[in-house]
Amino acid sequence: MTEAGRKLVVDRQGVTIVGDRFQFSTSATPDALLDPDLDKLVADATGAGEMESVITDLQSMTRLTYGQYCGLARALEILGERWSMLLVRDLLVEPKTFAGLRRGFARVPADTLLARITELEHGGVVRRRPGSEPDTEVYQLTDFGLELDDIAVRLGHWGARLLGEWRPEDTVTSNSLVMTLRVAFRPEAARGRTVGFQVEIAPLGIAFHGDVRDGVLSAGLGPVPGGADLVIEPLTHLRGLLKGTLDPDDAVRDGMVRVHGDPALLRTFTEIFRMPPALARPEN
Repeated sequence: MTEAGRKLVVDRQGVTIVGDRFQFSTSATPDALLDPDLDKLVADATGAGEMESVITDLQSMTRLTYGQYCGLARALEILGERWSMLLVRDLLVEPKTFAGLRRGFARVPADTLLARITELEHGGVVRRRPGSEPDTEVYQLTDFGLELDDIAVRLGHWGARLLGEWRPEDTVTSNSLVMTLRVAFRPEAARGRTVGFQVEIAPLGIAFHGDVRDGVLSAGLGPVPGGADLVIEPLTHLRGLLKGTLDPDDAVRDGMVRVHGDPALLRTFTEIFRMPPALARPEN
């Protein structure tokens, strides 16, 4: 039993960690794991985030798999851990330093986030390159990782149908809003249109844009390159505009939304960007 009240067993059958309220087991143990230093590693992990990091390291070292010869199973072995796909989402917006990634995951322990990004590196999804500042590194998606772009948008569209009312623990980040704009984009409504929208949410200090060029969307952080045709300040009413529950003319007239530019373009915005309808749930 370790000092932290956890028992670690490492043998040819696998790795087992037993605590007061949990038990973690793996089924295969490479020779490299048969090392007494592992007991110290677990004993030194005092917080929940540190413990999760240790478990993640052990899973990686023992190559925990689903044991199925299936492409989906292989994908989930890399992307199925908590936070992994959201890290991909944020890196689809732009490359980031580790500090930049942390800003989008303020509630996640740093060691847990580092473990997840390391797993994505090992899976060939993410790579590091030197940053613009001395002694800094930037994480970016590899070509293989960029293939997840359409998958992430389609998955976001699927999940948007499950969004109900705000939950107390829900937060909004600049990167999640860029993905929201991409999920809400309707190419058929944008066909033949060229218009740049900039959205500014002052209470959160967030600005992002959707630049439409003949039906093709470019979305990202900050202002529209070359200038916006319409700047939208929705305060807390962006959700209503995107869901179609808030009429754009009423929103401007009643002061719920401020605009800079042609106010008629706000209706164009709500035509081009519309969240999918909520999933109808059967009554019990």
